[in-house]
Amino acid sequence: MSQSISVSWSTVDATYPAASVQVDKLSNHDLILRCQVGLRPDRAAFSELLRRYQTQVDRVLYHLAPDWSDRADLAQEVWIRVYRNINRLQEPAKFRGWLSRIATNLFYDELRKRKRVASPLSLDAPRLLADGEMDWEIAGDTPSPDEEMTTREFYEQLREAIADLPEVFRTTIVLREIEGLAYEEIAEITGVSLGTVKSRIARARSRLQTQLQTYLDT
Repeated sequence: MSQSISVSWSTVDATYPAASVQVDKLSNHDLILRCQVGLRPDRAAFSELLRRYQTQVDRVLYHLAPDWSDRADLAQEVWIRVYRNINRLQEPAKFRGWLSRIATNLFYDELRKRKRVASPLSLDAPRLLADGEMDWEIAGDTPSPDEEMTTREFYEQLREAIADLPEVFRTTIVLREIEGLAYEEIAEITGVSLGTVKSRIARARSRLQTQLQTYLDT
């Protein structure tokens, strides 16, 4: 499974004085509003936002670039961008989608620099099928050797099927099935119409189900 990426406050601002106000009881909305007051975000409030949402950033980057060894650097860059631009967020209720957009855009910026396509998901990720997200965990007693072999074969076929998805389909599936974002949020993040988002998700699900039908039947 993906490991949590530690983001140090020294990466964001090493000199900003710590706030004395307790912020762990504040709502996400209030934390964002507090970060938008003044020339720079309140350090205590921003630290609490980072603590609450770091897992989301880790997850997005993990599913988009599981084989990148420098995901920790990308995660830090995400929070640096959030720190510098949080005053521009006009609707605090959309912070989660805005954060995913920053992480996704950063990934594609880096992808273009590297001029290569990264595998979007690893076998440690939840299984994505037409009916939504499923865990890798296999219910029941210890599987037989035949069941273990079938499971390994399924994982390999799933990995290949996902890798074969067009890049735009992979991104949309991650944002919908892994992040659980609404279609409208995905449309805003990817810069396409709502109809295009729905079409991409449906086509991606259909392709995965078709390629894995033999394993699903068994």
